[in-house]
Amino acid sequence: MTITCAIIDDEPLAAGLLESYAKKTPYLSLQGTYNSAVQAMKDLRENPVQLLFLDIQMPELSGIEFAKILPKDTKVIFTTAFPQYAIEGFKVNGLDYLLKPISYDDFIKATDKAIEWFTVALRQDVYRRDRFMFVKSDYKLQRVNLDDILYVEGLKDYVRFYLKNGDKIMSLMSMKKLEEYLPKPEFLRTHRSFIVHMKETPLVDKFRIVFDDVMIPISDNYKEEVQKYFDEHTLV
Repeated sequence: MTITCAIIDDEPLAAGLLESYAKKTPYLSLQGTYNSAVQAMKDLRENPVQLLFLDIQMPELSGIEFAKILPKDTKVIFTTAFPQYAIEGFKVNGLDYLLKPISYDDFIKATDKAIEWFTVALRQDVYRRDRFMFVKSDYKLQRVNLDDILYVEGLKDYVRFYLKNGDKIMSLMSMKKLEEYLPKPEFLRTHRSFIVHMKETPLVDKFRIVFDDVMIPISDNYKEEVQKYFDEHTLV
């Protein structure tokens, strides 16, 4: 996998260092280096990159503000000399942050996170297109059609798929891994023990999702994302 990237940093030395790192990293394809967000704005809107190394403190337009107007498919690794700004970066969905002065080792660790994110995103695209997956169950590979899933329950090291036809499929897998691969927002984590196929939600009662006699809780950790889905699909 090759990831297209760009660099925005108003410090020439910092920008030059990042440029040298990007050029010697085989899975990165550097598309441009800019000394301000304003300078980069037109290019990145017309020719967006997958990954942006973005300085936080810059004149005219800060990295945080610029990140808010980027295409949603562009992921950001923030660079800063001030660790307190890292929290702000994560609030705008920063993939990672690099603290200056940046070593090549730290640079590689951050770009490895990008590779992992794009690998998962690619797998999600495959699932969206093909609409099925194979899971290991009873020493066999069992096909599971996404459209057949009602919800998934996490049971320690296993997950159990509950299907429309009443079948249940148990597989050795973590909820975290499954959550990463299932396409969002069609499938949302509502609780540490449940992932729900939101399109199949029949009833919501007192902020619990009801499937026949099963009531699936919506915990505070996932409430905001679930509420957003319901808000977008509610006629008022």
